Amino acid sequence: MPSSSRPTSDDPVRGGELRPAPVTPAGAVLARPVDDDARPPAPPPRRRSKYGLAPYAFLLPAFVVYAVFLLYPLGRAVQISLYEWDGLSLATFVGLQNYVDVVTDAQLRASFGHALVLIFFFAVLPLGIGLVLAALLTRARVRGLGFFRTVVFLPQVIAMVVVAVAWRQIYAPDGQLNALLRAVGLDSLTRTWLGDYTLTLPAVGLIGTWVSTGLVTVLLMAGMSRIPGELYEAATLDGAGPVRTFVSITVPSVRAEIVVSLTLTIIAALKTFDLVYVTTSGGPGRTTTVPSFEVYRRAFQLGEVGSAAAVAVVLTILIFLINLAVNRIGERER
Repeated sequence: MPSSSRPTSDDPVRGGELRPAPVTPAGAVLARPVDDDARPPAPPPRRRSKYGLAPYAFLLPAFVVYAVFLLYPLGRAVQISLYEWDGLSLATFVGLQNYVDVVTDAQLRASFGHALVLIFFFAVLPLGIGLVLAALLTRARVRGLGFFRTVVFLPQVIAMVVVAVAWRQIYAPDGQLNALLRAVGLDSLTRTWLGDYTLTLPAVGLIGTWVSTGLVTVLLMAGMSRIPGELYEAATLDGAGPVRTFVSITVPSVRAEIVVSLTLTIIAALKTFDLVYVTTSGGPGRTTTVPSFEVYRRAFQLGEVGSAAAVAVVLTILIFLINLAVNRIGERER
């Protein structure tokens, strides 16, 4: 029985044969209309900030102060470092020769080595002591916790010059340290601590340890106070001891505070000047000279302002690179 529906003129098949698609006069095949649902959604138009330049206007005063008091002096230091200048007469352009001297001068290289040694005493050692102290003060539930925090942080509020004068008296041949050693029968260990070629730099570094430990401890205590107590309870139920809990829970939870502590203490170690100037003045010999002290000595004692500026620029770059590495490592491990 023949079908009631007959193929229309729009059907591609007529009489069992394939009907060719209509073509345009130019010979191009007409494409079939695409379903609107199959099209990818158009990207939303970008919205312009309704605030316009207002945020930059708020940032401008702070940037002006930053540029005037930091960027401009830094740029001038870079410019001066390219000249041989005594600070009074006309300067002579020497290019990168002052930077070459920083690399080739054995005394300057030694001063940077001393600064790296101080990093251990200002940053690494206080971090280890601070972790233990902060864990004890936070977990032990001791009374008068605020008083302990104040006592530990006290060295940070004392001027470094005052600290240096006090410790110079402690290290004196007739000072409290030698008196204590004699009192306990260790007379053989008494010595002129700030006059010993081997022990002077560690002695100065221990002053930095005493100063930095309080800051590190307070920062770590702030981080440890935010650790949920349920983590420690779960670790105790699993049979973890205090050391295991400290390594697996406490230390990973205060990574951010560790990074901040290392950043601040490394900067303090590399730019220390007043402590060295008051206690040893770079002596005995040149055993405690550091880059910041070399900047002062070359600029104001030797009249080599260009060389001093080169040392200052290199020290700035070193501080930036070391702290950049510390922050990158800290962010990677989070």
